[in-house]
Parts: sequence; structure tokens; C-alpha cells
Amino acid sequence: MATARTSRIHRKTAETEIEINLNIDGTGVSKISTGVPFLDHMLTLFAKHGLFDLEVNAKGDIEVDYHHTVEDTGIVLGQCFREALGKKEGIRRYGWCLLPMDETLAQIALDLSGRPLLIYMVPDRVEAIGGNFSFQLVEEFQRAFASSLLANVHIDIVRGRDAHHMAEAIFKGMAKAMDQATTHDPRVSGVLSTKDML
Repeated sequence: MATARTSRIHRKTAETEIEINLNIDGTGVSKISTGVPFLDHMLTLFAKHGLFDLEVNAKGDIEVDYHHTVEDTGIVLGQCFREALGKKEGIRRYGWCLLPMDETLAQIALDLSGRPLLIYMVPDRVEAIGGNFSFQLVEEFQRAFASSLLANVHIDIVRGRDAHHMAEAIFKGMAKAMDQATTHDPRVSGVLSTKDML
């Protein structure tokens, strides 16, 4: 029987306190509470479309702004995936998705390489979402996630106008790419690298 790929991480700083429970081999069930409604929405989508079971409880200094909570949630989620994946034996390693969301088309590609990098190409001067969630926070989340996951991530908005649609396409595309990259392939013996480690 395969080992459960789960993790639970609690992280507390002077600015935030975050606990995340993750089951990579889930069914998309989630319970999200970050104090940032739009982030809750994005993480719910991420869990559903990646088929990850995900519980997130975050408390942060949102009276200052959303930045610390959004970034630190990305950090802890990346740590959870890294812990749950262990030595990454038997996984496909690479994932990609071309995801449409109304007028938006997002292209996501990633490699669970152990070498963190985010390439993020989106339109300039995108309006805030709902009037108070800066679109820049989407990048901050993805950068924190890629860095703590130790993944090479490329995110491109091929076309798009609506800020909500672009953010949603990014989170859904990341979910599909992560699902693909973390899936076991019975043909893979050990890790998918000539170095024999990731």
C-alpha cells in the first residue's frame, strides 16, 4: 500500500500564524479561512481543481494590509507540498496547463526540480480585485509558493483583461499543473532525474 502523502505545518511569526493540512491524494475537499476573502476563494479553487484535500487556517495583520497573510500562506503551502512529496520518488515531476477563463488564457509550466524560480509574465497596471485585493498579491503568493516548494514555475497570461479572471486562471492552472507533476507514474523508478535526486 502506498504511503500517504500528507503533511501538517504550523508557522507563527510576529505578523502571521498559519496552519495548513494537506493531502495530495485527495478529492478536492477544502476548508479555508485566512481572513482574506479573495485568497479563500483562490485556495478553494486550487484544492478543487488539483483534487487536493486542503485545510488552511491563517491569522495575520490584515488591518495593516493583506501582504503578510498572502505571502506567508504561500510559504506554508509550498512547505506542505515539499514535506508531503518526500524524496519525490515515482512522480512525473513536470506539470503544465493551458487554461481558459472567459477572455483570459493562462499558461502554466512547472518543474519540481529542487531549484526555486518564478517567471511571471502578466499585463502591467492591472486593477485591484473587488477594490481592495491588489493583483500584485497574486504574484507574491506564487513567488512564496515556488520558493518554499523549491520549484521552477513559469506563469504567463497569454491574453486577458479582467483581473479576477486572470487570478482565477492562474490558481486553477497551477492546481492542474501541480496535480500532473505530483502524480505517480508506474514507469518511473526512483526519481525522474539522471542525478538520482531532486
